[in-house]
Amino acid sequence: MTTTPGLRELQTGFRAALLDGDERAVTAVIGADGLGSSARLAVYRHHVFTSLTAALESTYPVVARLVDPRFFRYAAHRYIGDHPPSSPCLFDYGAALPDFLAAFEPCRQLTYLPDVARLEWAMNAALHAPEAPAIAPEALRATAVVALHPSVTLLTSAWPVDAIWRSNQPGVVDDAVDLRAGTVRLQVWRAGDEVVFRGLSPAAFAFRAGLAGTGRLEHAAEAALGADPAADLVTLVRDVLDDEVLV
Repeated sequence: MTTTPGLRELQTGFRAALLDGDERAVTAVIGADGLGSSARLAVYRHHVFTSLTAALESTYPVVARLVDPRFFRYAAHRYIGDHPPSSPCLFDYGAALPDFLAAFEPCRQLTYLPDVARLEWAMNAALHAPEAPAIAPEALRATAVVALHPSVTLLTSAWPVDAIWRSNQPGVVDDAVDLRAGTVRLQVWRAGDEVVFRGLSPAAFAFRAGLAGTGRLEHAAEAALGADPAADLVTLVRDVLDDEVLV
């Protein structure tokens, strides 16, 4: 006697059929209507992988351009199999791609690629981060603890990922990048409706990382002076207020 699987068992089996090709748990419950169960699952599997690959390419357009579209689709299919989505929102999908690329053997020679992906993910996260009102400069003295805006990501890379990103934008032609340019420290955030990033000095990066850590200005100042004993703390505070990233 054949028993109908429960919902959880059916969902687990459907996932295995789509991602692993193991159709045993679901073929019995797929009705025959012109196409066999394997053919129907193949159509659905193609749709799922195509949709998720398009979502990844939308989030990581520079990565896709750097590696060639065909190779990106190959890498995306491998990634999807290892990291299926856990959220129904496609803009949430792909957070683990930078680490995946770092461990993906065919990409090992493109040592800058994972950090380019980290920059693009930070930009995606900034775009979809919640709103939060910035602290007014006159209110800062009365505030014991602050935080960075939810859209902010602080990113450091041994590669000039900012220049790589800019040189791979639509309309940019033959903009050569010196891969030996050295370490970059970036702040990525949403300014109004636009996602932007800027380079930071070691002291400015340490100052903002300190704010992200404890939220206390004195700790952030100590971190900045540790990175550069000659740092101008007044300028560091003014710059972070000008960026409107303190909340």
